[in-house]
Amino acid sequence: MKPTTAPPQTYRVKSFGCQMNVYDGERMGELLAERGITPAPEGEEADLVILNTCHIREKAAEKVYSDIGRLVKAGAEAGKQPLIAVAGCVAQAEGEEIMARAPAVSIVVGPQAYHRLPEMLDKAALGERATDTDMPAIAKFDALPARRKRGPSAFLTVQEGCDKFCTYCVVPYTRGAEISRPFSHLVAEARKLVEAGAKEITLLGQNVNAWAGEDDNGRRVGLGGLIRTLAGIDGLARIRYTTSHPNDMDDDLIAAHGEVAKLMPYLHLPVQAGNDRILKAMNRQHTAESYLRLIERFRAMRPDIALSGDFIVGFPGETEAEFADTLSIVDEVRYAACFSFKYSPRPGTPAATMDGQIAPEVMDERLQRLQQRIGHHQYAFNQASVGKRCDVLVERTGRHPGQWLGKSPWLQSVWFEGDYAVGDLVEVKLAEAGPNSLRGLVTHV
Repeated sequence: MKPTTAPPQTYRVKSFGCQMNVYDGERMGELLAERGITPAPEGEEADLVILNTCHIREKAAEKVYSDIGRLVKAGAEAGKQPLIAVAGCVAQAEGEEIMARAPAVSIVVGPQAYHRLPEMLDKAALGERATDTDMPAIAKFDALPARRKRGPSAFLTVQEGCDKFCTYCVVPYTRGAEISRPFSHLVAEARKLVEAGAKEITLLGQNVNAWAGEDDNGRRVGLGGLIRTLAGIDGLARIRYTTSHPNDMDDDLIAAHGEVAKLMPYLHLPVQAGNDRILKAMNRQHTAESYLRLIERFRAMRPDIALSGDFIVGFPGETEAEFADTLSIVDEVRYAACFSFKYSPRPGTPAATMDGQIAPEVMDERLQRLQQRIGHHQYAFNQASVGKRCDVLVERTGRHPGQWLGKSPWLQSVWFEGDYAVGDLVEVKLAEAGPNSLRGLVTHV
């Protein structure tokens, strides 16, 4: 047992991976604030460091140990070791091993148990090491404190877990089965966020469009119904959601894109590959054709919608011809943005033991070609936006005095000049396009 230590006064959360981890990191910060623990000033060492980890990519666990080593080294140089906590999906998957391999770690807490962080800190103050990887998702949300101001854009987790069991993915094992938070809880939290200054809310879930619940009248509603209710909140200007699964799309959610003005014209809908044999091997439960028909329905409802997706190249057994099908679907959809990755085997997933593992150099070459194709369409989308007038939500200052950066309705980065403030909605004319951003001209002063 370690000697008794003073409770931490400052903290720093380092979140890696998806937007849900960012949300979880914010909520952990709010839990700590309830105890009077404040964020460490920029450039100063924190008394408590939480590594909020992601387990999706290759060597995720080894990166955690590297981060722990850096913290220990920095603490030795400063003459004061921080209290180290490992949270998130790596903690869930490898908690016992982390405790065995990294004696500097005092707390290991999974993504469904971080509401117990205050009690774990009490144990750490007594010199005890604590691990909690239970999965009581609803209990977690019930125990979290009221939301605090986090800027003009805010995340709101509505759904967690996944029942799809794609053969390459660890999420069902680290986040658990699909659960939906209660309708009334979500509406109340959204109102709190708006009262705290949020003008845009992004609804989050591993399969966000699998959310379902009962509204205040006892009617069964899906994500479209929730969005329609949130759109009635005064002061909320924009609604987004991510990440969706093609198999969980329903008619009402598609219709909402044409009927709810506050729902932004942007959809992140991963396909992962363009070849049906590969999709079946991935257990994606949809075909390339069914995905394309779904895209057509969204475009019919909202012709200006921006589309983004996820792709994995080099899945076990993928041939050059099958990879060419992925390039073809990219050309057909003409994505405004995409995330693309080389396949990496995750321990415990079916794909990790499949025959036909692809050589790294082949995956590198395919990823380069895919990203070049994606970049071409992203730039084309930005160029086609020139001349449009739209509101930009100001998120931060730019590099130069009087310059501001924000997001268009299509989630493009836009910069412009003028006398404004973070959180303003500014009408601009999109005047010039680059591969990754656009220049806007303010249309009125």
